[in-house]
Amino acid sequence: MKIVIPGGTGQIGGILTRSLTDAGHDVTVLSRRADHSMGPGVRMVRWDGRTRGGWTEEVDGCDALINLAGRSVSCRYTPANLQEMMNSRVDSARVVGEAIEEATKPPRVWLQMSTATIYAHRFDSPNDEVTGIIGGAEKDTPAYWSYSVDIARAWEAAQEERTTPRTRKVALRTAIVMSPDRGGAFDVLLRLARLGLGGAVAGGAQFVSWIHDVDLARAVDFLLTRDDLTGPVNIAAPHPLPNRAFMRAVRAAWKMPVGLPATRWMAELGAFAIRSDTELLLKSRRVVPGRLVDAGFHFEFPEWPEAATDLVRRVRAR
Repeated sequence: MKIVIPGGTGQIGGILTRSLTDAGHDVTVLSRRADHSMGPGVRMVRWDGRTRGGWTEEVDGCDALINLAGRSVSCRYTPANLQEMMNSRVDSARVVGEAIEEATKPPRVWLQMSTATIYAHRFDSPNDEVTGIIGGAEKDTPAYWSYSVDIARAWEAAQEERTTPRTRKVALRTAIVMSPDRGGAFDVLLRLARLGLGGAVAGGAQFVSWIHDVDLARAVDFLLTRDDLTGPVNIAAPHPLPNRAFMRAVRAAWKMPVGLPATRWMAELGAFAIRSDTELLLKSRRVVPGRLVDAGFHFEFPEWPEAATDLVRRVRAR
């Protein structure tokens, strides 16, 4: 297949382009940095993520489009950064939709990145696509957490609003992607564990939803070919777990016997030091892949201890 990936230069883009090119697909990445190399077999085409231009020729005639564009969430959640997250996601989804609408031969499927953060901060029950509770109205959470939900809703709405009768649309409500790549979420967590700092955060009751990079790539491949699946799909492993158990498994995989816990204020200091935000650590994301499981998708890494062991093995082999 000919596959176009807007915003494909980040961690998830790297995972998918490697998987898709290894499978023999023709991959074109749209990027603001067209001089950036994604490795052999990947074409780079410049776009600005907001306006139509020559890049639309890549969309017309492609088989599939996977839009990953949007400002990274690995930053301080200042008003300016939150607004940039909103604009970059909505603008890119809108302009991609316009290109598909105007194409003579539009892609058969448009996979649009979204986020599991759209669901409510909760501990009692898991969120699937049918019974899950959309967030934004929770009590006793920071006000800006609701804006993160607003971003997710607007992101998905920008896809839903496009009229694409010949293109199937899927919103990828993606949990935290765990891979051995440097700079990713697992790299940061493993670094803490190796320093003896990988204990529970703020009590550790909040749920962590995650997906192994191998299963991320396999789920995308599954969705590219399943013509019966449209709308929101949770891209998450089937067994989210509390932060305390999650970090215990990271320590066990590295064979680190101790992990100092962190209070909420300590987490705030740590997030400030690495220019990130505590929402990524403190929000309880109890998300399960209802539609994937119902459709017959099989996870290679459904349980976190086995996934963490595999990721540590790959880190050691680097």
